[in-house]
Amino acid sequence: MVEMKDRVVEEVKKKAVKGKLPCPTARMIAEELGVSYKAVGEAADKLNVKITDCQLGCF
Repeated sequence: MVEMKDRVVEEVKKKAVKGKLPCPTARMIAEELGVSYKAVGEAADKLNVKITDCQLGCF
């Protein structure tokens, strides 16, 4: 399970721009990796990345 968390963190790092990650991108990461939105949100929090343009209130 630790490996998946590392993959989520790496994807958030790759996709974030200037400390921000659009909600649709965060959802895409979750769906591609087969993890919950919460896991992506936790990775973003860990990296101090802000989820922006949230349309569904998931993050």
